[in-house]
Amino acid sequence: MKMAEETFYDESSAIFIAKKICNVMSVSEPEACWHGYGERRMAIMNEVHDIMSVNDIVMRRDEKYMELLEQIEDYWTDRAEGYSQVNQEELAGDNRTNWRRELERHFPENRTNETYKILDIGTGPGFFSIILAEAGYQVTAVDYTQEMLDTAKKNAGELCEKITFYKMDAQNLEFEDGVFDVVISRNLTWNLKDPERAYREWCRVLKPGGKLLNFDANWYGYLYDEEKRQSYEEDRKSVESENLDDHYLCTDIDRMEKIALQMPLSAINRPSWDRKLLKENGFASVAVDMEVWKRVWSQEEKLNYHSTPMFMISA
Repeated sequence: MKMAEETFYDESSAIFIAKKICNVMSVSEPEACWHGYGERRMAIMNEVHDIMSVNDIVMRRDEKYMELLEQIEDYWTDRAEGYSQVNQEELAGDNRTNWRRELERHFPENRTNETYKILDIGTGPGFFSIILAEAGYQVTAVDYTQEMLDTAKKNAGELCEKITFYKMDAQNLEFEDGVFDVVISRNLTWNLKDPERAYREWCRVLKPGGKLLNFDANWYGYLYDEEKRQSYEEDRKSVESENLDDHYLCTDIDRMEKIALQMPLSAINRPSWDRKLLKENGFASVAVDMEVWKRVWSQEEKLNYHSTPMFMISA
């Protein structure tokens, strides 16, 4: 690879970087490389350019990643109050019982609730954490958005003392290996820039023999598929005809769609992708339940999301 003509390194910079890569070139005197002639000098300078080019690419990638995280955090910060209202309605209705029953049927029968450690990733306004803390489990809740955590604590009320809250990135968990008996998540994976890394992290913090329960859907798949778009529009008509709240249109849909277009899973038909990845990352068994939405959703949710049914991945 030739050096770009516009790139300029002064002698001191070249000597400093050459010292860093002298092992690659199998030379002991970087200064001699700089002052020498021929192929060795050009090889070192080409290596320097290649290293700096790779570093520049990595820095730009990391900057874009952080910018996207900021967009997501800003959106969910603004959405916290409205999403909290949805959770409060769940807590006040049959969803509370339906979800607890669904979660507990995947826990071992010989468990002791008080010592059974559960990690709720992407807790949002705290629905899972609240119903599980209420049942006596040892619950840790994480979310990347501080406003969501503040709302979750408010919703938890007196149960807040039984839940440990952390502001944390689901793709970069700060826990040690093998801490939790169960990792649970709902409507989060689709909203991650690096879901592969997230799954590896979730696996890492589970105890040997631990359980992963992930509830998600092919959210915003209609942005890539015209047939899904038509089904999505039919859902909007059904909701309107029943005089129900539209769970899409009561949000900043344009803003969310822009974020969804930057998410890798929006264009992928799941959960086959998840199942394959989890099997490749150390899970002994992976099961998919495509009917879970029928057991846990309210009638209003079933109408709102009929074209995007929730699935469960148990691993």
